[in-house]
Amino acid sequence: MKRNSITISTILALLAVVILNGCQQEEPRTLTVVTHDSFAIGEDVIRQFEQENDVTVNFVLSGDTGSALNKVILTKDAPLGDVFYGVDNTFLSRALDEDIFESYQSPMLADISEEFILDEEYRALPVDYGDVCINYDKAYFNARDIAVPQNLDDLLDPTYAGMLVVENPAVSSPGLAFLLATIAQYGEEGYLDYWQQLYENDVVVVNDWETAYYSNFSASSGLGPQPMVVSYATSPAAEVIFASEPLQESPTASIIGTNACFRQVEFVGILEGTPNRDLAQKFIDYMLSVPFQQDIPMNMFVLPVNVNAQLPAEFEAYIQIPDAPATLPFEQIAASREAWIQAWQETVLQ
Repeated sequence: MKRNSITISTILALLAVVILNGCQQEEPRTLTVVTHDSFAIGEDVIRQFEQENDVTVNFVLSGDTGSALNKVILTKDAPLGDVFYGVDNTFLSRALDEDIFESYQSPMLADISEEFILDEEYRALPVDYGDVCINYDKAYFNARDIAVPQNLDDLLDPTYAGMLVVENPAVSSPGLAFLLATIAQYGEEGYLDYWQQLYENDVVVVNDWETAYYSNFSASSGLGPQPMVVSYATSPAAEVIFASEPLQESPTASIIGTNACFRQVEFVGILEGTPNRDLAQKFIDYMLSVPFQQDIPMNMFVLPVNVNAQLPAEFEAYIQIPDAPATLPFEQIAASREAWIQAWQETVLQ
């Protein structure tokens, strides 16, 4: 009887331990991703990662790209998160100089076009890209039987006087991208002469993309005075996707001649000192995988860098990808960006 008594007691004790452990299961770990305000991705895509890795992903939206980067740099001794996504090639050098990222050579880079891998130390890994181009109003040019400009030089023709609205590069990302396109085309010695001629041809300057596109651009409101606007190569697809009534074709298209568009690339990196490096690596791998990459276009209207990702049908039908977009070394952009902007302001904002 004594032996049976001990056995029963032991069994009861074990059962109590099992029950206690069941009641005290650990909560999922949290991965914090710092990003810009334009970040968007499907909830089902994030949920899949969370379920597969028993983790909760927390996104911290931190303003535009420049503001988000500033916050990450200012808090690098006490990081706001584990991962930072959204720095682009116009700000990349600053991020790398500030040592905010830990190196990580993701195995998913095997599926990424080499042209997008700008950091040889793999601190910042490419996620998506987009081309800033001049969009034009098809109906405006057709109704007046005016030829559409094909390149930057054409915009200096008096035929197009007052027809182009651009954004101020000091405060606008697409405005800065277009300025960089002109520098790539004409060099540091010639870009100001080009802008002087644009100024004399009555180029219109506004502060932000929303004003340029929705107030000034004739194809958007139908009332704007300018039939050309600095926007994105994906904007023609967006016109179809968000149309109030079904459209057979986009009312806009892009000018994609050599160096007429500037290619922006966005990157992600593991923030220095994260206690969740294992999860950060998994999340970056996931961002570069096909499910995440294929979800990017319809949420952020930029293009995937994974060569195996398929574009939505609307993108295949309505966007134009330039064969020779403008690019500049990110180190050169970092070294000269502020001087270029200052010189532009003195030339154009007279």
